[in-house]
Amino acid sequence: MMYLPLGPLMIDIAGTELTELDQERLCHPLVGGIILFSRNYANPEQLSTLTAAIHALRSPALLIAVDREGAGYNVSVMDLPGCRRWPCSGRFGMTIRDAARVAARQVGYVLAAELRARGVDYSFTPVLDLDYGPSRVIGDRAFHRQSAVVIALAEALGEGLHMAGMGSCGKHFPGHGYVIPDSHVELPVDDRAFEALQDDIEPYRQLPLDGVMAAHVIYNCIDCNTAVFSNKWISYLRDDIKFDGVVFY
Repeated sequence: MMYLPLGPLMIDIAGTELTELDQERLCHPLVGGIILFSRNYANPEQLSTLTAAIHALRSPALLIAVDREGAGYNVSVMDLPGCRRWPCSGRFGMTIRDAARVAARQVGYVLAAELRARGVDYSFTPVLDLDYGPSRVIGDRAFHRQSAVVIALAEALGEGLHMAGMGSCGKHFPGHGYVIPDSHVELPVDDRAFEALQDDIEPYRQLPLDGVMAAHVIYNCIDCNTAVFSNKWISYLRDDIKFDGVVFY
């Protein structure tokens, strides 16, 4: 095992097991984590073998992450056999508040417990975007249109994650719900004034997040670069919101 401090990069691999090239790349000092996709998954036993091999490469061990939100939309490891399927997050927002919080907490716990049991350390959840309606990629991945409801349900889901030993990651800062295009395939531009974004930003002020994922959206009121590549937005997150956790670009 190589003793090497973790670097800032999170990379991926092509297959279901590590090649010599994968091992070399994952041991590079600039690398600190890996994200797994559906192409890296064959069955639960294979996933456990793969994550164990990745963790054995270095000390401290590399962070192994997936993008499983627990709802109907999962960007990377999609619909793992053996993992429970949940209703979309928006369904929780339609439920009586106390019952919805209980359900969100339970989802967070089971989501994290299932992944942790297979050696996955982290998942990029919860979604903190507000559901404005027309977005092609957020939609019912969002808990609700009102930030107060999003905060309550995301807090409960985060509690469940923590109970199972997994951190939370709020996304997509400062808010992806208003723009229509899917930022995986297009470049969305949000032309609202800065004041109009404050409701979207409020969950990041209120929640005890371990990580934040920035949005691939341009907000012209602040910068001509997407938030994920904007020093201005990241500085705002650090200096104004006082977030001191991990920022994922």
